[in-house]
Amino acid sequence: MTDTNIDLEAVQAVVDRVTSWQDGATEGTVEDELRKGFSEVGIEVSEESVTKLADAIQDRHGAVDAAEVLGR
Repeated sequence: MTDTNIDLEAVQAVVDRVTSWQDGATEGTVEDELRKGFSEVGIEVSEESVTKLADAIQDRHGAVDAAEVLGR
């Protein structure tokens, strides 16, 4: 899958999982955990999108809406 037809439900599940236990982690760690999660669920997410999601997780320290962050 590419970002244009990405499974937002799967992306949101990974984002929620990483957000729940990565509060205070470095951005690199958050990005790595997002990549691992996306790989585990079998979806491909661009590096740009991973960075956007990691930034949102770091900045908001709470619930992150993946669709909003990715402009969907």
